[in-house]
Amino acid sequence: MTNHDDLLVTVTGRDQPGITARLTGVLAEHGVELVDIEQVVVQGRLTLSLQIRLTPTPGVLEALALTARELGVTLDFAPVEDPASALRTTARRYVVTAIGRRLGAAELHALTSILNDHGAHLEHIEELSEGGLGTVELRVFLPEAADADALKRALLELGMRSAFDVALQPESLYRRSKRLVVMDMDSTLIRIEVIDELARAHGVVDQVSHITERAMQGELDYDQSLRERVALLKGLDASVLERISENLPLTEGAETLVRVIKRLGFRTAILSGGFSVAAQALQRRLGIDYAHSNVLEVQDGKLTGRVLGPIVNAQRKAELLESIARAEGILLDQVIAVGDGANDLLMLQKAGLGIAFRAKPKLREAADMSISAAGLDAILALLGMSAREVREAERG
Repeated sequence: MTNHDDLLVTVTGRDQPGITARLTGVLAEHGVELVDIEQVVVQGRLTLSLQIRLTPTPGVLEALALTARELGVTLDFAPVEDPASALRTTARRYVVTAIGRRLGAAELHALTSILNDHGAHLEHIEELSEGGLGTVELRVFLPEAADADALKRALLELGMRSAFDVALQPESLYRRSKRLVVMDMDSTLIRIEVIDELARAHGVVDQVSHITERAMQGELDYDQSLRERVALLKGLDASVLERISENLPLTEGAETLVRVIKRLGFRTAILSGGFSVAAQALQRRLGIDYAHSNVLEVQDGKLTGRVLGPIVNAQRKAELLESIARAEGILLDQVIAVGDGANDLLMLQKAGLGIAFRAKPKLREAADMSISAAGLDAILALLGMSAREVREAERG
């Protein structure tokens, strides 16, 4: 045998209490070293793998076989011949998360084929969803020679042409220890652009929308474009802004995301190039810890067409993220930033995990990962949370 005479014992059969206890008891009685163990139960069927190191231990295989017959399970013995085992000591470990309404053989074939093409070794697959195969987490490792950036681009392209999202993250302590989530507001935390709704009420929606689109694509200086758009709102009754702000349509999954992460002790922030009346309304509604956005000047109950104070642009968002993290004693690696436009790019790059949410192509390519098919609560899956764990957290 190879690997110091290691033997892989694979146990299959109908799951029942006591199987693992009985078999490991046999190993203990015979003084056999247990090197590795993994167990999974799918639809009541057990697969248990035991890697054992055989020293002179007469009778252990016969004892295992006898115990298996008593338990009504099947044993398979095979020498450990793992060509990838030497790679694992120096390999980089990653987590791939696939999130969709429904994943099937075609989707998983496309995903695993890309992993194979880029030299990724698949170690473990786990379903995170309930009531149908919708979210799957795959743990893989890449040899040193493999190109992780190329794999990331290939997975992004897969997501862009498919009806499901795919994310690649390094498997590290920081993936499981995030403590701060900062979010853009318009078209991220909410489904609308507040400025477009104000413009529609004032009869200037086409002019404003044209400037907004060019700014979000990074074609215009953000500060100048914001001032031009706000100027078009001059004379609008401020009560319109208040009415819209009290009835903002939340993005799918927003309430679940915020409720769960707050119960887990996360801090939360809105960093928005939108307007303070709307951001503060959301802050009250969702219990957000921080809200920073632009302040519209109001005189005699009407908008003046001017912005007060510094504009919350791309640079300001990145500075605010860093300031909040510092005030809370949180490392940047522990920050998640979520946004959809060009003015979110610096914020996403500053965070340990930058997520482009239903974003323009330029931001999707620059971000750590992209979510387009799912709602904001998909972020919980990126943290490794299963649907059951989310449900438990929501119950408090």
